Amino acid sequence: MTKYEESLEWLYGTQLFGIKLGLENVSKLIAAVGLPEKLAGRKILHVAGTNGKGSVCAFSDQILRDAGVAVGMFTSPHLVSFTERIQVNGENADETFLAEKITQIRDLVADWDPHPTFFEITLAVGLLYFCEKNCEVIILETGMGGRLDATNALQADVSVITQISLDHQQWLGSDIRSITAEKAGILKREVPVIVADVDPEARDVIGRRALELGIPYIEAHPLPDDWTLGLAGAHQRENAALAVEATCRLEDKRLTLDGIRESLAATRWPGRFQKVGDRVILDGAHNAAAAQALAATWRETFGEGERATLIFGAAESKDVAGILGHLGPFLRRAIFVPIKSERRLSADQLEAALQEAGFGDSEVHSNDSIRKALDFAAQFPEKTLVAGSLFLVGETLSLLKESGAFEVSLQ
Repeated sequence: MTKYEESLEWLYGTQLFGIKLGLENVSKLIAAVGLPEKLAGRKILHVAGTNGKGSVCAFSDQILRDAGVAVGMFTSPHLVSFTERIQVNGENADETFLAEKITQIRDLVADWDPHPTFFEITLAVGLLYFCEKNCEVIILETGMGGRLDATNALQADVSVITQISLDHQQWLGSDIRSITAEKAGILKREVPVIVADVDPEARDVIGRRALELGIPYIEAHPLPDDWTLGLAGAHQRENAALAVEATCRLEDKRLTLDGIRESLAATRWPGRFQKVGDRVILDGAHNAAAAQALAATWRETFGEGERATLIFGAAESKDVAGILGHLGPFLRRAIFVPIKSERRLSADQLEAALQEAGFGDSEVHSNDSIRKALDFAAQFPEKTLVAGSLFLVGETLSLLKESGAFEVSLQ
């Protein structure tokens, strides 16, 4: 086992501590590794929301680095490799550096109580890497929520809130107002917030919070109709517009209109209506709102009559019936598979959700692995759509792209 593999094994082991929302421990860790001094002078873009966070980060990253800005981007979860979570100028983090810093933090926090979580340690390592690489701008995607998310321990220069819908209710609340209040927790004094065209209830919550703090509430300008994007789907136009608004407020000297347009067309973000070859489409679509966007993109791309062989797996906390309700109308058959998570739903549970969604008369199959499911799906004439979980998409991508061993992560 290499030093990197050993350090990563320890880091994944910290997932047993679970998810602990709060800023005290991560603030302590950030201070202990000297980050406040190292981060001085660097700009931070902080992105929260339910859907579209990763796409906004990807568009922003592409715009800035194409303009010659040194950019660090912190996102989660990864699809195939842990190094995807920490990128500088479009390149995954260096394993040697990660091993060294993870090991140092392991020794530092050995006797801490409470022990830092997986996400807190990963954030600290990422920030150290961005400082080592002398990044001018750091893009931070929240892990979950916002108010108590570890990323909120940092002082941002611009905040973005994307579309908000029901997800992670066990942590964030059971209705849009409660969830929005958690997302709006990233708002800070003197930091402008750029907001998607959200639900009226969400707009009210964010607007009131912005008013309390005395900060601008900014809605992004729509993109020109003739601009094309590197990410498929009408919903991505709003994500791109948010990124344009945010980056122009971070960097007003090196950006040009033509450069921004070219960057948006060049942006790629795996696992979001990603086509692999002629037959396979990958899209995480892990909540009902994301599935609705996926269904709309499917129709935009292939037309109303195109049907799909769906390979689907999901975690127990998800609104699976809601997801399948949006995918059902263009479903030819479903192949249910278990995702690599202790929280995975069984084929029987997934089939029950399909019935609840009103598509119980659909052709249904199950396989015990994604490899078998892909081989089975290949015998049918319809395109194969893999959806329901980013864990499932990541495992599929590792097989189709032969991009290395899929690293299972609970978070």
